[in-house]
Amino acid sequence: MEYVELMKGFVLSPAETFQKVRDTDYGDTLGYFLILVLINTVLSIPVILITFSSMWSVLGGIFSMLGFGTLTGFWIVIIAFTMIIGALVFLFIGAAWLHLWVYPVGGRNGYRETLKAIAFGGTPALLLGWIPLFGILGWIWSCVLSILGVRELHGISTGRAIGAVILAVTVPLLILAVLASFLLIAYTETSPLPVPGF
Repeated sequence: MEYVELMKGFVLSPAETFQKVRDTDYGDTLGYFLILVLINTVLSIPVILITFSSMWSVLGGIFSMLGFGTLTGFWIVIIAFTMIIGALVFLFIGAAWLHLWVYPVGGRNGYRETLKAIAFGGTPALLLGWIPLFGILGWIWSCVLSILGVRELHGISTGRAIGAVILAVTVPLLILAVLASFLLIAYTETSPLPVPGF
């Protein structure tokens, strides 16, 4: 696989590029995704170090209590390892979750195609996501690419692909909102009310 050409293709002409990767197996898909994750990790580490240094001047005492002296090479390796493993876990679990919504809207080409939609669709997010603020555009573009990937790889309409991705994203947010509401209600019912004048 020509990884650089694929990266350019997914950014500039995603629909045609998704058609080119229809026959891609798990190995090539994971290889491509890991290359992107490694690029993202290497570019993110300096941003994390700068952010940590800025926070240290404000929250140094709290970091010290938590056992963080400074970000040594050991901690940098731990952060990098966690980022890589986290991305892989997100890929497989995210693909399974999205596939729960792709199947009912007519996507019948299997879990592998949904995983490919996320792995290849993540190109802009992983290439640009490390840039503060601007990285948000990369994540939005990746969401659009995931919709295109579901459409192209499962052979369903754009509307059905949009529906599946929107459900996959909004259902967890609604669940979190409901849980937060219950926690807030539980907290307000158990905390004592302030007595006026005290």
